Amino acid sequence: MSATIKDIALAAGVSHITVSRALNGNKSVRPETRERIARIAKEMNYAPNLNAKSLVLDKSHSIGLFFSTLKQGTTTEFFYQAVTGVIGIIKEKYNVVIKGIDEIQDYSVINRRNFDAILVVSQREGDDDFISHVLLNDIPLVVMNRETRGPGVVNVLVNDCLGAYEATRYFLQNGHEKIAIIEGKEDFQSNMARKQGFVKAMKEANKPILSNYIRWGDYGFESGYYAMKELLREAERPTAVFCFNDSMALGAMRAAFESGLSVPADISVIGFDDTVYARYVTPALTTVHRPIEKMSREGARRAIDIIERKDCESGVFYINTELKIRDSVMCII
Repeated sequence: MSATIKDIALAAGVSHITVSRALNGNKSVRPETRERIARIAKEMNYAPNLNAKSLVLDKSHSIGLFFSTLKQGTTTEFFYQAVTGVIGIIKEKYNVVIKGIDEIQDYSVINRRNFDAILVVSQREGDDDFISHVLLNDIPLVVMNRETRGPGVVNVLVNDCLGAYEATRYFLQNGHEKIAIIEGKEDFQSNMARKQGFVKAMKEANKPILSNYIRWGDYGFESGYYAMKELLREAERPTAVFCFNDSMALGAMRAAFESGLSVPADISVIGFDDTVYARYVTPALTTVHRPIEKMSREGARRAIDIIERKDCESGVFYINTELKIRDSVMCII
């Protein structure tokens, strides 16, 4: 059982009111007394009761971490990295409440009494009603993973457009012109940004974008598998396939192997995300590293700055990607 304020007061020889004031940094308590009480609290492994503290300070001591959905489209690794980044910054300062926006039936529970700040890991425009509700209720807000417009909105996102551009350029530099893509979920902004990067690189290189080389998936392994099966039935099959996430890339590689093709000797593949599996498949997958944990750490840091009324400018802040070159692309020049 953890120590209480009364335990610390007894050990320090002061009243529990003095202990409470000292632990909250009240300057009415002499500095040497505050230091002594803090030392005793640490020695006794004292952990503050955030729920009780919230009643006194009119703060919830809770931060909401909301995803567009916790169902289809949010991979386990994406979720893990986002949560790990936020927890790594917030630590014991706040309780973290994790939910999917699509699970909320009544937005009235999203208010200043319940949340000191809200972090939204947004993937689609359908989240805008929720985001507007948060802003109207004057709750400090940081939106990650998708750019949103509005006064006072802080956006922290990965530069997916740049990542896709660099991946496509790498195909082109290795002599590939017949490049197919397997897109993810149509309403996810990350998918749109990756498509923009692909198109930009192809246009700059004066290479055609063929409609029969465009397939849709849902970010799942199986969708990549079936999309690649369709591409391989084309009369003139592509020499390279850019998959908009690693799960679809692994599914695409499996489809190629089942069709008697070798990756990369017969067809090259690039993924996106740099999941843990990308390094350990054979061949190791060339992919775009998407620093989700870094993005969520930065978002959490900015949310705390807003709560503590430190300077935190609004705007869009990008975290750059990195192309991880491995073994799944063949040079055909």
